[in-house]
Amino acid sequence: MVRHFLNLTDTSADEIRRLLNLAQRLKKEWSAGGNKPILRGKVLGMVFQKPSLRTRVSFDMGMRHLGGDALYISPNEVGLGQRESVADVSRVLSGYVDAIMARVFAHEHVLELARHSRVPVINGLSDNVHPCQAMADMLTLIEHFTDVRGRKVAFIGDGNNTAVSLMQICAKLGVDFAIASPDGYTLPDAAVDAARKDAQAAGGRIDLVKEPAQAAIHADAVYTDAWVSMGQEEETLQREKAFAGYQVNAALMRTAKPQAVVLHCLPAHRGKEITDDVMDGPQSLVFPEAENRLHAQKAILADLLAPEA
Repeated sequence: MVRHFLNLTDTSADEIRRLLNLAQRLKKEWSAGGNKPILRGKVLGMVFQKPSLRTRVSFDMGMRHLGGDALYISPNEVGLGQRESVADVSRVLSGYVDAIMARVFAHEHVLELARHSRVPVINGLSDNVHPCQAMADMLTLIEHFTDVRGRKVAFIGDGNNTAVSLMQICAKLGVDFAIASPDGYTLPDAAVDAARKDAQAAGGRIDLVKEPAQAAIHADAVYTDAWVSMGQEEETLQREKAFAGYQVNAALMRTAKPQAVVLHCLPAHRGKEITDDVMDGPQSLVFPEAENRLHAQKAILADLLAPEA
């Protein structure tokens, strides 16, 4: 049976911990002189519907670090679901490459790729979830705090794909999660219900509030994301008005714990959802977090393509 990495709801807490431990080991190995070429001769096909800096470069370099190669396939080259059906793209690609990473709009597209693929499929991002980002986020928190169980993460802003996956991984690992969102931009009910079950089993909690200070109080980490994501440009004025009070700034950080850290998945719209002094300040882990996309994804690639290594 082909194994995929599509959504953290499909991944057990023990599996997440194992992948995070592997990411730490691979990062340490890289820092000490380089990773072993455990993916020599392997090729990752990277299918993009959305442009990207971090996803493209981190997956490409991750394959290189592990001795493999990556093939970038642009939106114009495939026309996923338009020029050619998703199922046919999957069948064709899985005859050429050893794994597929897809960065798509509709979550159903990544699920369909997986259904018809003979090789592992990795969700590099979909409109529903962003599991690779959540793995990098948790790797960053573990590096900083060592033990994350019982810590609190506060998300300020849109209940989007990034927030969903962050909530999922916090719930699985017993990390308290609070999110402050304006009306109309809250997390999907089904995702919250599932996460609350996981949180209860792991000894954590999930809180949905409206005011940013309510979420940030006693937080160990404060997280934010862009108010307007790719594909939402027509909603810019509406969203900026709705999120006007949801900025992560120095005043909000004073409501969190004194040593709280700041996270952002990037790209950031400075002066909108986050201020320069916070993003560039001593509490910020934004750029180590961005680097950790590389190491978290190396663990996913190694696990799927060289589990015996």
